[in-house]
Amino acid sequence: MKHIDLKANLTWHDVALRVLLVLVTVTIVVWFMPRDTQQKFKIELGKPWRYADLTAPFDFPIYKSEAKLKAECDSALLQFEPYYILSAELGEERVRTFVKEFNKVLPSGYDDYKSIIANRMLQLYEKGIVDTKEPMGGDSDTLHTIRVVKGKTAVTLHSSEVFTAKQAYKRLVDDPMLQTHKEILPELNLNDYIVPNLIYDKERSEGSRQELIATVPKASGVALRGQKLIDRGTIVDEQRYLLLESFQKESERRYQDESHLTTTVIGEALYVLLLISGFTIFLSIFRSDYFENMRSVVMIYMLIVVFSVVASLMVSHNVFHVFIVPFTMVPIFIRVFMDSRTAFMAHAVLVLICACVLQHPLEFIAVEMTAGLTAILSLRDLSSRSQLLWTAAIVTAACCLMTLALDLIGASSFDMLTFSDYNYLIICGLVLFCSYPLLYIMEKTFGYTSNITLIELSDMNKDLLRRMSEEAPGTFQHSIQVSNLGAEIARKIGAKAQLVRTGALYHDIGKIQNPIYFTENQSGGINPHEQLSDIESAQLIISHVTEGLKLADKYNLPDVIKQFIATHHGLGKAKYFYVNYKNAHPDDDVDELLFTYPGPNPFTKEQAILMMADAVEAASRSLPDYTEQSIRSLVDRIIDGMLADGFFRDCPITFRDIQYSKTVLIEKLKTIYHTRISYPELKK
Repeated sequence: MKHIDLKANLTWHDVALRVLLVLVTVTIVVWFMPRDTQQKFKIELGKPWRYADLTAPFDFPIYKSEAKLKAECDSALLQFEPYYILSAELGEERVRTFVKEFNKVLPSGYDDYKSIIANRMLQLYEKGIVDTKEPMGGDSDTLHTIRVVKGKTAVTLHSSEVFTAKQAYKRLVDDPMLQTHKEILPELNLNDYIVPNLIYDKERSEGSRQELIATVPKASGVALRGQKLIDRGTIVDEQRYLLLESFQKESERRYQDESHLTTTVIGEALYVLLLISGFTIFLSIFRSDYFENMRSVVMIYMLIVVFSVVASLMVSHNVFHVFIVPFTMVPIFIRVFMDSRTAFMAHAVLVLICACVLQHPLEFIAVEMTAGLTAILSLRDLSSRSQLLWTAAIVTAACCLMTLALDLIGASSFDMLTFSDYNYLIICGLVLFCSYPLLYIMEKTFGYTSNITLIELSDMNKDLLRRMSEEAPGTFQHSIQVSNLGAEIARKIGAKAQLVRTGALYHDIGKIQNPIYFTENQSGGINPHEQLSDIESAQLIISHVTEGLKLADKYNLPDVIKQFIATHHGLGKAKYFYVNYKNAHPDDDVDELLFTYPGPNPFTKEQAILMMADAVEAASRSLPDYTEQSIRSLVDRIIDGMLADGFFRDCPITFRDIQYSKTVLIEKLKTIYHTRISYPELKK
């Protein structure tokens, strides 16, 4: 007998699959992690600061308020001079057009008048007619200046030194030299020849505007790294409001930097890889049976990925509160299908991964670790559906108490307590009530068998058990006795008692096919084996294993129950008929396979318990007297024989466990077969 090193059974292909699973898990988790993980606060002026104490992690400027900054910018823009480009060619071209078209309107006798108008128009264009489609700025045009670009030089002109198109037209028609023939001016359509030749230079103007705005300092001071910004519960006044808002703006600016995004992704990937790798190493060293079973590894990593992705998506899209997510389902599922230590380690890894993307990781870790530990402790022995409901209620209460404790630590008085987070925890508790249907889905998806399923299979009204009680009543009673003995041993040595109990009830169901060939079902002294040869009898006895597996398939029993059926005799022999045949044919070579059960030998502690309880209970029925010495001798002989035959070589059961098993069997058989006193008869 030895403890099997399951890691030695893994091939390079198996190791590569697990490494690939780790990398895929890390990739998916990191892919969905929000890149913008800086702290965000809801800053309310005049309200208490309800977050943790805040200290500046870096130097940052204290920005002015929007109103103050706008007022200073408006003051600076009073010096703004928009740029206009003087187009001399445009004015000359419009004057030439006027001269050309003048003769078509008036006779040649007005040549002097035409020259005066053309000369006045040239004077107007020389001063400049401004484009009024773009505002010149300033509170009043009369107090504003502009920059006029002439070639490579720019000169500053007051707005009163240039004309708008309307002003130029009015100046032209009001000219004293043109009053002699004022009546013909409307016929000349002078508006068509007066167009802006000062074109707004948008690029230079905007550049000048931005330069003026840039001269206005956006910050009124600097907050230094390590400076205490605000304490929890402190009223947010105007000064602190500006300080906190400046910190948030600077944080956003820093986190938008591409180099920071790169380092963030690398850091997140390394963080998740270390956690997942550490958990994988834990499984390979301390839970090698789960590590060897690919479905167990896939289920654990799938749960971690699903809940991590859900938390990341909620943070990225700012949906509800992360406390609504029932992270406690992970330790519940793993505890039900595996064990407490694995459940705790998986939950710790999940909580640490999710804490990386949250604003208040310490509070989250405290609350969720409390929830996970509470769930694991409350599910030490899942035996009914109601336990899941109680677990949900207890977990919710524990989380609320932990949140209250954290609030009391940070609050200076009871009036400052806020209870918004408790609503989310209560909603999470209600979601936990869905654990049972999800547990059933997980059970069917990954091929596990929970204690609840085992208890349901133990119901004596199940078709297969009821059929056995009717068709093979002796076998049925034997199975009940074995289940009680096996459960007691399992509880004593720390094995799964409910699994042993249920496996024992079904281990002999193959005897239903030919019940009369088994001693416990015979009555009236009739033994059909007297009509058969030893080989035929042995084959009939051995067939109850294969027939039992067929019935298990027909009735859809879980694989873990089928394993009890296959291993309860291991690779042992039908010894009664084997010895008879050997004695009857001393000189012949015996084909031992004809008398050997198909096996395999037990490979779990629970299967070994069933083998011992089954053999001892069956043999105990043949004892001539039930003394402590005879029972002890029987138990020692049978179990020591199993050890000598190597039935437990592939099974992780210790000599200490076997010794405890012997003790339990002896004590229970003494109780079952105790001597009763004779009741006296009433004398007449």
